[in-house]
Amino acid sequence: MVQEVLLNLSIIIIVSAALAVIARIIKQPPIIAYLIAGVVVGPLLFNIVGPSSSEFIQVFARIGVAFLLFIVGLSLDLRVLKEIGVVSTFAGIAEIIVVGGIGFLISAGLGMGSTTALYIGAALAFSSTVVVVKILSDKKEIDTLHGRIALGILIIQDFAAAIALMAIPLLNSKASQLSILISFSEVIGIIAVIFLFSVFALNKFLNYLARSQESLFLFGIAWALALAVLFDRLGFSLEIGALIAGMSLASSKYTLELGSKIKPLRDFFVVLFFVFFGTQLAGQIGWNLVKISLLFSAFIIIVKPVIVMIILRIFGYKKKTNFLAGSSLAQISEFSLILVLLGYTLGHLSQDIMSLAVLIAIFTIGASSYGIYYSHALFNKLSKILGVFEGRKYLKKEAFKESYDVILFGYHRIGYKLLNALKETKLSFAVVDHNPKVILALGKEGINCIYGDASDKVFLSELELGNAKLAISTVPDENTNLSIRERLNETCSKAIFIATAEQPRRAFDLYEKGVDYVIVPHHLGGEYASDMIKSFCLNAAKYREAGKRHLKELLNARKSSSFDLV
Repeated sequence: MVQEVLLNLSIIIIVSAALAVIARIIKQPPIIAYLIAGVVVGPLLFNIVGPSSSEFIQVFARIGVAFLLFIVGLSLDLRVLKEIGVVSTFAGIAEIIVVGGIGFLISAGLGMGSTTALYIGAALAFSSTVVVVKILSDKKEIDTLHGRIALGILIIQDFAAAIALMAIPLLNSKASQLSILISFSEVIGIIAVIFLFSVFALNKFLNYLARSQESLFLFGIAWALALAVLFDRLGFSLEIGALIAGMSLASSKYTLELGSKIKPLRDFFVVLFFVFFGTQLAGQIGWNLVKISLLFSAFIIIVKPVIVMIILRIFGYKKKTNFLAGSSLAQISEFSLILVLLGYTLGHLSQDIMSLAVLIAIFTIGASSYGIYYSHALFNKLSKILGVFEGRKYLKKEAFKESYDVILFGYHRIGYKLLNALKETKLSFAVVDHNPKVILALGKEGINCIYGDASDKVFLSELELGNAKLAISTVPDENTNLSIRERLNETCSKAIFIATAEQPRRAFDLYEKGVDYVIVPHHLGGEYASDMIKSFCLNAAKYREAGKRHLKELLNARKSSSFDLV
């Protein structure tokens, strides 16, 4: 039996690794590879995983869920809610309510019971933090406006998923409303005790453990599994116990260290979690089930982004920002699979619903991955029909008719530093940005600002670029910078043009197109640090003094009304 389990486990890892390589080549996230690996080794195809091995894999899968949720919990510091802003909070809550509600109605319309429809609605509402963060990070867009909005919405979804995981075990039809209320009060009380213990005792204990990385690593595993087992024994879910374990440590200064140490272990078990889900495509997968999965997938891929775009339009964002943020969320989440698994374990859902969730995950994660990778190209093709999602155009519209010596495109990233330098000159200047919060904040400070998207050629044609003496773009997108360069050429402008690029090869392209100077941030940072080393050498006092000046500058920036925008 042991040999059979080890053999099957080896086959699963080999198949998963091979498919993960293929997934990387075709620009798909590893989750897809693991789900398909489960289908390959499962009863639907080669039926490699026998009954005895299946039980072990299910155990490993649940351990993987525990570690996954523990690390998610580590990132869910309650203080984060203050930082993600009103837009992400409102958009996240509204998206969950609207998408979940429509998903529930569609499920009920297909003849599913109310409990099943509730599970499906919840599963459809959540988007994958793992997939979105991974792809946006690869594209260097995690710190862009649409990336930050999408990440904020995902954080709100993760908080909502945490509440759902806590509430679902109480949805037992055999229990009375009074017993459910008592159980809910009990779990709230236990969570409160855990958080108080963490604040007043555990954080101090971590200071001692942190002297040894091995001790810290083992404690993290022990804490996650201990609370997972505790909640499981108390009749709640193992998943919520692991999540609470992570959240109880989220405010600790050792959060990043714990997460980085446990992440490799989590990755191994999470592979088995998704493989296990893939094996749930068992028996005959009828055409009816496929049709339903395609219906729900179409809803997620097409309607869900539209809902997000409508919500963001209310806040005045440009159609490009709305499209890029909305298209990033066009998939279901790993939380969706965990919720379905929990419902199946509790007897609320059937095997067919498990299979349905797997199919939706494969379809939506696969399609949305390409959608995120090629989002800018898709926007360029669909731009003409997306006018209905264009945000408010009245913000500082009168500034279009004025001429300025300097036009600064983009306040985020390094733009706010350049703005401070421009204030010290006698030149007239204006800031162009597509974030309405930036425009409103700068407007309150009496700074000339224009609301618009620099990548929009129609918008650029309305600007008085021909009279500008200097144009500065802090936007690292090459196409945007080329559009500005093209517009300057069209107006026969003699303005100096300074652009920004994240990578040297992009800088080469911009120089070839006639850009006068290209800012490559990490190169400038290295150059500044090199000059500092040459000047200070081994004089510790000078480094500390420079550090104090830098800290003072950061503190002053934090006090400004627009600090959260940069």
